[in-house]
Amino acid sequence: MAAPDSVLVRLWRRLDCCGPYAPLALLFVVGLPLLSLSRGALMLWQGERVAATGIWPEMLLQGVRVDVIQLSLLALPLLLLAPLLALRPAWRVWRRLSAFWVIVAVTLLVLLEISSPAFISEYDSRPNRLFVEYLKYPGEVFAMLWTGFRLHLVGGVLATTLACVGMARLLRPWLDRPPSWSAVKLWLTWPLLVFVCLFAIRSSVDHRPANPALFALTGDPMVNTLILNSAWSVTHAIYGMRHEARSSEIYGKLDAAAILDELRSTRERLGDARPLLGDAAIPTLTQQQATVRRERPLNLVIILEESLGATFVESLGGVPVTPELEKLKAEGWWFEQLYATGTRSIRGIEAVVTGFPPTPAQAVVKLALAQRNFASLASILGEHGYASEFIYGGESHFDNMRGFFMGNGFTQVTDENDYAAPVFKGSWGVSDEDLLNKTHERLLAKHADGKPSFTLVFTSSNHAPFEFPDGRITLHEEPKGTENNAVKYTDWALGRFMAQAKASPYWQDTVFLVVADHDIRVRGDSLVPIERFHIPGLILGADIKPKVVKTVASQIDLAPTLLSLLGVDATHPMIGRDLTREPADRPGRAMMQYEQHFAWMEGQQVVVLRPDKAPSHGRYDPASKRLAAAPAPADAAAFERRALAHALLPAWLYREQRYRLPDGR
Repeated sequence: MAAPDSVLVRLWRRLDCCGPYAPLALLFVVGLPLLSLSRGALMLWQGERVAATGIWPEMLLQGVRVDVIQLSLLALPLLLLAPLLALRPAWRVWRRLSAFWVIVAVTLLVLLEISSPAFISEYDSRPNRLFVEYLKYPGEVFAMLWTGFRLHLVGGVLATTLACVGMARLLRPWLDRPPSWSAVKLWLTWPLLVFVCLFAIRSSVDHRPANPALFALTGDPMVNTLILNSAWSVTHAIYGMRHEARSSEIYGKLDAAAILDELRSTRERLGDARPLLGDAAIPTLTQQQATVRRERPLNLVIILEESLGATFVESLGGVPVTPELEKLKAEGWWFEQLYATGTRSIRGIEAVVTGFPPTPAQAVVKLALAQRNFASLASILGEHGYASEFIYGGESHFDNMRGFFMGNGFTQVTDENDYAAPVFKGSWGVSDEDLLNKTHERLLAKHADGKPSFTLVFTSSNHAPFEFPDGRITLHEEPKGTENNAVKYTDWALGRFMAQAKASPYWQDTVFLVVADHDIRVRGDSLVPIERFHIPGLILGADIKPKVVKTVASQIDLAPTLLSLLGVDATHPMIGRDLTREPADRPGRAMMQYEQHFAWMEGQQVVVLRPDKAPSHGRYDPASKRLAAAPAPADAAAFERRALAHALLPAWLYREQRYRLPDGR
């Protein structure tokens, strides 16, 4: 067997023909097999879903194409510097810079590929924009990884370190290589190499360069991400985040007048008689008179439950781990077909608290133009004398929640620093029983104060690594730290809180909404796994009479409905329906954003908008929880146009800063 040093010598003799570009050649020699092996391993791991597509050879072939794109992106900055540094006066600088660049590039590739299995397990996708967003919160994320993913974390650090050391070893002989090309040879080859590199990055002779949508070859979004590599997936996520104001235009274009025409016609189809006021500055401004008349408006408490999908509610077809919620549902408005707008907490906050529809961009909670004068329940209720408080068990700055809330109508934030002696504290803050104990304490104080109030409560115990105190529940399964056990614990805490609330003086003056932000680990083999957007919703308290709401509803419908139940007349820009006005047999509609796919559902009919592809039609059966392909309906063009208008509307309202109360209130 040849000694390692002799292997290195032979390697660099073969690379000598590349002259000053030898490190870039090494990047491809190492990178292509590395990324292909990683892709192959991921495909074997997800073998059942990959086999169902029947195109695994094409996946591997197209994957190599993606890898060439990414490696060319990494090579381009160094290649552009070659005429300046790869000549004799600066040769030493070139050797060191090129070696450093290639070591860092390969190390990053390894880091992202090593991160992929855990990320796919959690989010059913290669690392994407969520991966980038979580980098902003290293403290919280490291605590979660160390507690719940310790083996992944340690293994990833070791593998990445070995990759870095291995590449440094491979490049050591390069640091002693003398210059072997003349300036003439360098300048003659450089334009050709730059052209080849740019063409490889574009990877297409069509009007548009290659993008992830080009490699969406199957109906399973997760499998489509396997065709990519994680570095390119993250690169496009970062690129997309820079173009968020126009993010929805990936589906097509309509002018503002056409969008508003579709909005009006859709309201008519849904039987929504509330008038749009025709305000040029706030095009969706709606005059809503409460259907429930009260001498004094009621208080509002929204309990937004982390990851409480229908998958955890037995009567909605899920696991029987929410017995307290099942008991409570007979006491108020129970939603049988309520759907989240997205897959992240801030998307749920966006929909429930502001009534704002989803886009492919980040939720407005984190976007710059929405940090002030953006309409929310807090700002609407503030005009009626309400004080609004956000109560959370963790760090309220996470996902920019504190900044967004305080800039848009909330007057107080309570977070983990405000719990004197919590029963339990985990990676994401104090336990949900601590959170709800604090909520009860604050509601008693508000009742004594006598002023109307809105309280938003956001749970966190049902978040990986699923930590909660011992001795509270009979575990649904072993080991303790599972999502089912965490949900059951949160449900126990909810039941305990509701019992306290019913025995308290504030109960008769307060409407409560219990709703999920999203389901956990939203995934599936359809373009949009609608069954994983299905969430429970319950409105109870005060004089709310029991009712089963059967219509298809969206999270954005909750805020207008609550305003009516509270007895609050309001002028607001929210486009959601006031469900107090609708007959029980209305088919309804919902909208769902799943990565770059936008689903518009009316009754059981669904259309999915996709970037650079024709819309896909289907029918969703709530009984079997399956979205099946179906022929386009007779009115397909009109159906698609309604969906497109509602996909484009929020991005336009955000960009023009037209989602606000009159006069900037």
